[in-house]
Amino acid sequence: MAIDDHLREWLGVWPPTQELQVTGSRRRTLPGWDGQIYPALGVRSPDRGVLSVPPEHVERVAAARTMAEVPKIVGYAERGWFEAVFRWSTRPAPLEDAGQWLPATAPEVPAWLHPFGGEVLVATDPRTGEHLAGVGIKRHDAYGHELSVVTAPAARGRGLARRLVAQAARRVLDEGAVPTYLHAFGNDASAAVAQAAGFPARGWTAFGIAER
Repeated sequence: MAIDDHLREWLGVWPPTQELQVTGSRRRTLPGWDGQIYPALGVRSPDRGVLSVPPEHVERVAAARTMAEVPKIVGYAERGWFEAVFRWSTRPAPLEDAGQWLPATAPEVPAWLHPFGGEVLVATDPRTGEHLAGVGIKRHDAYGHELSVVTAPAARGRGLARRLVAQAARRVLDEGAVPTYLHAFGNDASAAVAQAAGFPARGWTAFGIAER
């Protein structure tokens, strides 16, 4: 499965035909993976990008001087603008599995993983049962699933996060989708996890209106 299929479904068009192609998609008016609406969402390669917005706002967004104007244009002035490093993998690192797949509703699953639904990947201390780290999957569409990982402070530095991300990525690929991974610019720890798990830096960026 190619990353192009995911971006075409997620944004409404891909690949872009100009430096920043503003396109209209009804998906920007519908709830996303977590029930929230994401009224402006984009991805940029090193050369070109696509910004997806509701169809009725395409002309005004395309005429905007800066991306900071976009939330107000599309009616979400109270929410900020985000930019993040966008990565994906077709060959996760061959690291040893570190977690167990459990229903997100299982009593031993920590609360932060509940919104992901389906199954989540959880690593626990085999002696105490204490939660150490986990991965949730944002199932954006049939072609692209974004991984989100959190490690408990006391468990950091053990290589758990990279092993969990690689394990989750292999499952996503087995299901016929492409695993993606976003992290903030300057978050060196998250960047190191992604790189070690087999998500190379390609110079791509994701951007849009931030979550509530």
